[in-house]
Amino acid sequence: MLKLDRSLWRQTGLRYLWLAGLVLVLDQLTKFLAVSYLTFGQPLAVMPHFNLTLVYNYGAAFSFLADMGGWQRWFFVILAVGISLGLVFWLSKLKAKPTFEVIGLQLILAGAIGNLIDRLLFGKVTDFLDFYYGNWHYATFNIADVGITLGAAMLIIYEFFLRPKDEKTATTGK
Repeated sequence: MLKLDRSLWRQTGLRYLWLAGLVLVLDQLTKFLAVSYLTFGQPLAVMPHFNLTLVYNYGAAFSFLADMGGWQRWFFVILAVGISLGLVFWLSKLKAKPTFEVIGLQLILAGAIGNLIDRLLFGKVTDFLDFYYGNWHYATFNIADVGITLGAAMLIIYEFFLRPKDEKTATTGK
């Protein structure tokens, strides 16, 4: 069980929860602005190959399970809560050092909570970033999705390219 004393926050990866909080605020603010100023389904051209287009996702990535009748909302809520708790536990076991691992976990945590808030409050996730080329459109997404994707990429880079160097330095002292 996590003990919630000040040293846990200062001496572990939880020290950087401010980063997750910053991304979470940015995610919720941009979703609020999208809902307030965009018309559902109507693209607003920003630059070539990029629109702001308000859409709602009732499923997960790429609208996975979106048309399943509603049970998926609670499935993804439970999944996000479980993942978020697991990430907080993982962060509590890491040193308070801004590594790719710690930052990646913070970004994933922010994204998971950002989309969790949408599911709990509205039963759907607000998406609005729309990249396209010709008639091809990438799945519309949001800042929480960017956090999850960047965080996952950082964990992969850390695991395959940076961790072995860190472990070698720790064991040889060089």
